[in-house]
Amino acid sequence: MFAGFSAFTWFHTILSLLAIIAGFVVVRDLFASRTVRVWTGFFIATAALTSATGFGFAAPFGPSHVVGIVSLVLLAGSALALYVFHSQGFKNVPALDALAPIQSEPPFATAEGVLLAIFLALAAGAQPT
Repeated sequence: MFAGFSAFTWFHTILSLLAIIAGFVVVRDLFASRTVRVWTGFFIATAALTSATGFGFAAPFGPSHVVGIVSLVLLAGSALALYVFHSQGFKNVPALDALAPIQSEPPFATAEGVLLAIFLALAAGAQPT
């Protein structure tokens, strides 16, 4: 026990921190339009282990367990999409390819306009410190 926490708690916390760091790297790569499978795999593995070890804490079934289950399902789907189906759903399935957005549809323009209005309102309401 270190700093009042059990070894299991430290293991869970370190996994969480590693998943967060890997997540930042994966998101950075996504913004650069690339996928580094090693980082993505590391993120999926550490995030899944974090969710799985969360069930090891003695607590009655609650919202945290629901989030853990949803997280594990989404991470399993992500791993399948990346490593089994090679993330090409829109390209391999003609029906999905026809539905794929090209970012010039009216909903995109509406969403961008609403988001711009929200940011302008927030900026106008910001108080300097």
